[in-house]
Amino acid sequence: MRFFGDQVSSSSFFGDLFYTVGAVSVILVVLALGLVDTALARRKNVLDTWLQKLLAALIAGLGTLLGGYGLWQWQFNSALGVHNPLGQALSDWWIGGRFQTTFAQNIDPRILPGADVQQIFLIFFVTFSMATVALIHTGAMERMKPLPLYTMAFVIGLVLSPLVGYFCWGSVGPLTVHGTHDFDGVFPLYIFAGAWVAVLNLRLGPRLGAFESSPTAAGMGAQNQGIATAGVLLILFALPFIALGSGYVIPGRGFFGISYTTSGWGIVLTNIFAAYVGGALSGALIAYVRREPMWALLGPVAGAVITGTLFDIGLPWQVLVVSLFGPPVALGTARLLRRVRIDDPKVIPLALGPGAVGAIATGFIKWHTKTGGLPGATGKYALGHAAITPWWQLLGVLLTIGLAAIPCLLLCVIFERSSGLRVTEEQEIAGLDETYWDTSNFGDERLPELERDGSAIPAAGTAALRTNAVTNATH
Repeated sequence: MRFFGDQVSSSSFFGDLFYTVGAVSVILVVLALGLVDTALARRKNVLDTWLQKLLAALIAGLGTLLGGYGLWQWQFNSALGVHNPLGQALSDWWIGGRFQTTFAQNIDPRILPGADVQQIFLIFFVTFSMATVALIHTGAMERMKPLPLYTMAFVIGLVLSPLVGYFCWGSVGPLTVHGTHDFDGVFPLYIFAGAWVAVLNLRLGPRLGAFESSPTAAGMGAQNQGIATAGVLLILFALPFIALGSGYVIPGRGFFGISYTTSGWGIVLTNIFAAYVGGALSGALIAYVRREPMWALLGPVAGAVITGTLFDIGLPWQVLVVSLFGPPVALGTARLLRRVRIDDPKVIPLALGPGAVGAIATGFIKWHTKTGGLPGATGKYALGHAAITPWWQLLGVLLTIGLAAIPCLLLCVIFERSSGLRVTEEQEIAGLDETYWDTSNFGDERLPELERDGSAIPAAGTAALRTNAVTNATH
């Protein structure tokens, strides 16, 4: 095969490392969500929560690896005038396609410039699908059957997440070329996951004991909020690398956002930490007023979500001001959910609420800012041909919600009428660890069996075990 040295130059290896770090950082988000879930889930569901999240995330990644990435590449083939742009993109980028089966140095740069970097960006996209499904699982944990979750994960990774990216996250997508702007994956990650969880929760219903006492269900309280702190810190550590991976590095020209907006590493990093600070301040205020420490922990996350579309084009003072509204918007969303009895205190309040509000706010703050296009393209694909506007931001939000809500509803109805969507009440009471894996984190719950068997237990130890058992049952 022919050898093309430009595809493996030192500058290309810099891009390889750059996007590799971004992809690995998204995996850290999956780990972080697992830690947050461990902190807030019932102990009898912790093992199954970890396994469901990991398997669902990998299944979503499999879908994107098999062919989903080609859907996202469709926009670039259209801009470059490739014949049959969708069919060619799928043919090139499915797992058996030429761009996934040929070493970069053997690909003609006239066909695929920067081949090695683009192959690694495929994995960055795969991990994005994984994070999206991991976030969706967080909003439906402790009561959903595994088969529906895994089926949804595959459909999301193969079709839906790349399709939202095709419309809203790129430089020449159908909405981007008219002015819809994203940077940090707010549309395909936060808004999409939040909308999916909203519909899924309406079909699943709340967990036992979520809104009223349930004498047959174990406690709803967080078992160890300190673990959630580790999860939040992992998210804050990973987010800057993910954000920088959401753009283009062009040697000698600078850094550009994913929609080819003019940007810079220094400003992006400053904006991210300004969002952390703003979200932390208002989150801490809410936490102390309401005496709910989780708002102090999740405040920086809410600040980052509400400003995710601004990271590449906003000024630090603008990002700081907007981030202050992240926790209040999340709190308002959470209170609304409780009124309509939707049992999700995390994903919808933190992702859908601040994500949608921030995306629309960006349309006002950066009205008329040039976006979209490709270097050298003409017409509607010309670089900077489009301009950001509030209504195109709103249309992007509505389209993303529709692409999540309608397929989710269809899949829920299919499973409700076949194998079932939710575990039985008996299984939920017993715990999913016991139901699926024949194990339990409640060793002291076996006390009554020991007493019936006449096992010798010291009096002091019996009293302590009985106290623990009663405490766990009432909680």
